[in-house]
Amino acid sequence: MFEEKIKDLVTSALVVDSYCLGTHWVYDEQQLINNSIDWDALNAPLAMWHKGKKAGDFTHYGDQTLWLYEFLKDKDSFDEEAFKDFWFDKMQTYTGYIDGASRNTIENIKNKIEPSGSISTDLSIVGRIAPLLKVSKTKEEFFKNVEKFVSITHNSQLAKECAEFFAKLLILVLEKNDIKESILKLKDECNEHFQDMIEKALNSKNEDSFKAIRTFGPACGINDGFSGVIYLLVKYDNLKEMLIANSKAGGDTSARAMIATIIFMANHEIGQLPKEWMNINAKEKIEDKF
Repeated sequence: MFEEKIKDLVTSALVVDSYCLGTHWVYDEQQLINNSIDWDALNAPLAMWHKGKKAGDFTHYGDQTLWLYEFLKDKDSFDEEAFKDFWFDKMQTYTGYIDGASRNTIENIKNKIEPSGSISTDLSIVGRIAPLLKVSKTKEEFFKNVEKFVSITHNSQLAKECAEFFAKLLILVLEKNDIKESILKLKDECNEHFQDMIEKALNSKNEDSFKAIRTFGPACGINDGFSGVIYLLVKYDNLKEMLIANSKAGGDTSARAMIATIIFMANHEIGQLPKEWMNINAKEKIEDKF
């Protein structure tokens, strides 16, 4: 399903994850205003959490997205138990940051606790769903695969509802529907909590991006980041401008960017990404996997 777009969507998610590394998890407003970041280029991380990473590397979100695509490369369906084993093996030798959702899931697997997924409500898991299009023959299968994938490490109702929303939005935009019209269509199907977060984003469209994202909450949780993603999608028609504004706001820059980018790119060509951002360190590895 949408085979001609899968490579572009996965590549775009990985490229913007690398772009966001510079200010990912930087929360101090003065540091965000006064820093050495070149907003037109890939940057080394400012945050201590990415020790050992350099310009052109991924955050742990990008690393795990690439793992999913690697796992799916020669498959035509998604076996969540097999992927969980694959993911667990990868984590045993992983030297990047291991976040709370991953740590808790690892412990649950070790202790044979089922379901093994953490109850994390972090937004970032949603930015990794694009590779699942490769093994989804229908929209319904894609939505089911997304739910199974998210539950492996983020088995909270909020995370699954958030992933369902963006999975449906991705399909609508891949079907050539307008992004804002699609958001409004899905809003009517959402529960009150998600409707409120969407309304908050829509009402802030004309506000300065730094102020808006900081007001929504720049942190990792869905209750912080969901409105930020919707805001970026309804405010910007230019991908580069959107991603620079997002990165300048700090916090969980990568989670917001990866989700907003796969939605944006569902109806645009890969050329929207600046050429200088394409020089990620895993470029050859990505090409090999495609």
